[in-house]
Amino acid sequence: MDRASVEALLYDWTLWARKEQLPPPGDWFIWLLRTGRGWGKTRTGAEWVINRARTGFKKIAMIGQTKADVRDTMIELGESSIMSISPPWFRPEYEPSKRRLIWPNGAIGVVYSGDEPDQLRGPGHDSAWVDELAKFKYPKETWDNLELGLREGPNPQVVVTTTPRPIPIIRAILADRMAVSVQGHSSENRQNLTPKYVARVLERYEGTRLGRQELGGEVLEDNPNALWQPAQIEKFRVAKAPDLIRVVVAIDPEATSTENSSETGIVVAGLGADRHGYILADHSERSTPQGWASRAIKSYYEFSADRVIGEANNGGEMIEAVLRQVDTHVSYRAVHASQGKRTRAEPVSALYEQGRIHHVGTFPEMEDQMCNWVPGDKSPDRMDALVWALTELMLGKQTDWIFSKVDA
Repeated sequence: MDRASVEALLYDWTLWARKEQLPPPGDWFIWLLRTGRGWGKTRTGAEWVINRARTGFKKIAMIGQTKADVRDTMIELGESSIMSISPPWFRPEYEPSKRRLIWPNGAIGVVYSGDEPDQLRGPGHDSAWVDELAKFKYPKETWDNLELGLREGPNPQVVVTTTPRPIPIIRAILADRMAVSVQGHSSENRQNLTPKYVARVLERYEGTRLGRQELGGEVLEDNPNALWQPAQIEKFRVAKAPDLIRVVVAIDPEATSTENSSETGIVVAGLGADRHGYILADHSERSTPQGWASRAIKSYYEFSADRVIGEANNGGEMIEAVLRQVDTHVSYRAVHASQGKRTRAEPVSALYEQGRIHHVGTFPEMEDQMCNWVPGDKSPDRMDALVWALTELMLGKQTDWIFSKVDA
């Protein structure tokens, strides 16, 4: 074989892909790849887009959790991204400022994000790749606007690559008669994963409830032993918060920043005049103390919060000291855990049952923690920060004092 023929084989996805990574036969509208991490779903989505562009489709939507996720994971930086795997003779030109890719034959891919669903209102497309739909802040609104615009050409189709969660839009796609669903386990791609990943992630989480979702691609049913249920959160979810009386940023700190460290929980919550609580943001991250302090203070100003609170039992004076290094003017108060985690969490869970707590948009990682935590287990960072925030806003003596002034 000459060099050109060999090179062509290197970029022939039908030769290298596993069978389940190739488009299914039949007249389908949605191809749902609900698979575990490391299965190869990003590579599959990118190869599908390249093939659509090559075979005459001209208007392709590429939608990720945020524009940065589209840029980094789907288009530019990841080893499975479009720019990384495109053959040299069919490599698109990426124009970040215009949010688009342009292929040599004139096909155009446009970038959208799940936190700005209205950008999809109006434009028409003949193809779409949606990555990590289950993690979008506004999954239903984004999907509805996308589907209404998939009206170009003779055969519009959409590929969804996601680690699934039991949210309404995922369940709706599974029930759609024009959808083909592929469930895949991370271990199916074991030969392309590093031994360290296999040892730490696959073997560590295999057999656990979290592993069934994150590795096995299962859409889990509600955990009856958990204090929170997905349907309960979904029922009272809102797109926008009303005018708020108070806003706090709660921190559940992690003192170290190694690869084995937990994340620092950073949750922003507000109290409305309707006496309801509103979860505004989950900015939790794995970072150094200086890093999470900077993120918490940025959230403090972004949401015009009146206070940052942190658990004194887990960090003590360290939290305030690190915050003051970043900003000496931030308002801070330490909160103290005089009761066990279950005792603190149950009153907050009761507020959800009463329909008095609303998530403004979707917070996938935090909601997964809430709906998988069973009293007695180690409580996770994001959930802990949420409990502290809502306790401060709705269960403290200061709340009674605030509303006595409002009512007067």
